[in-house]
Amino acid sequence: MPQLGVNIDHVATVRQARLTNEPDPVHAAVLAELGGADGITVHLREDRRHIQERDVRLLRQMIRISLNLEMAVDQQITEFALEVGPDQATLVPEKREELTTEGGLDVIGQHDRVAACVKQLKQAGIGVSLFIDPEADQVRASADLGVDAVELHTGAYADAPSAAEAQAELGRIRAASELSVGCGLVLNMGHGLTYRNVCPIAQIAGVHELNIGHSIMSHAMMVGMERAVREMKELINS
Repeated sequence: MPQLGVNIDHVATVRQARLTNEPDPVHAAVLAELGGADGITVHLREDRRHIQERDVRLLRQMIRISLNLEMAVDQQITEFALEVGPDQATLVPEKREELTTEGGLDVIGQHDRVAACVKQLKQAGIGVSLFIDPEADQVRASADLGVDAVELHTGAYADAPSAAEAQAELGRIRAASELSVGCGLVLNMGHGLTYRNVCPIAQIAGVHELNIGHSIMSHAMMVGMERAVREMKELINS
């Protein structure tokens, strides 16, 4: 069964709205672990809109499950990753004006920059994943860089306006998944996944991990973090 990585960025979003010390995303991560999360994901953005360096350092010390640091291809943040040593660094595209990550990393168009970042992280013993659109050329370019994993962007599937379009996007994801596994890459998925749409993605052969944040955080506001994580795990395992 796929593992569940819980993205806790939006706990920090609420905290930063008041520039105070609560709610604490580290506390949220501990509760997510108790609820059955297999990993914790955080995105240290260049504008520090939610997760802060303090959060990542404490998470590295506190949680017993894996820590996945999402990050732009940026030298300053790369140096921070080298200092903290997450279990995995996931390279993502980043624009300051976006509400959330809008698409996959263009590995082909930014080959040299991505390659230099990947080299630094891997030399430090950090696993590297690339967040990419489910496109064959991007999968092959990722494999050529020698990364450990790819995370296929599931946003177009999640946001599809009709069932037919969702099925078409699911077909693209399945084809890219098969190619990723064939290239020897660990296969992860994420973006826009919810309690309502996760099951078809979880059933794709070869999926190692699903990274889910906003939907779990929204549900946790109503039922608590442990229960929200546990219910998502039950859906994935079903």
